Amino acid sequence: MHSLVYRNREGNLFDVPTVTASQLKNEFGTILERTLAGGAVAITKHAQPKAVLLSYAEFEALTKDRTASLDDLSKQFDDAMLARMQTPKARKAMAAAFNATPARLGAAAVRAAAKRR
Repeated sequence: MHSLVYRNREGNLFDVPTVTASQLKNEFGTILERTLAGGAVAITKHAQPKAVLLSYAEFEALTKDRTASLDDLSKQFDDAMLARMQTPKARKAMAAAFNATPARLGAAAVRAAAKRR
């Protein structure tokens, strides 16, 4: 068996054993036990890794951590943006934008485009 390197749910690097798709088909019970004990097994077809069989504990850790992190980042971003929008300067700028004439909006767009060049 060849091995790949994977960082598990505790953050440790470990070698992931590989098995062929034929081995998986013929020895599923044994390979499942190996996966449960080690966390993951890579499945190859024509000597190329094609899939990974993960223990449920590894899968749960991967999806739980990722979801929590994305939710936390979204909340932080939303909270920070909302805070920036509530400042007196931001309120004044929004009021000016909503009350601006079409000619004034056009002039501002031209100035902004010129800055980008």
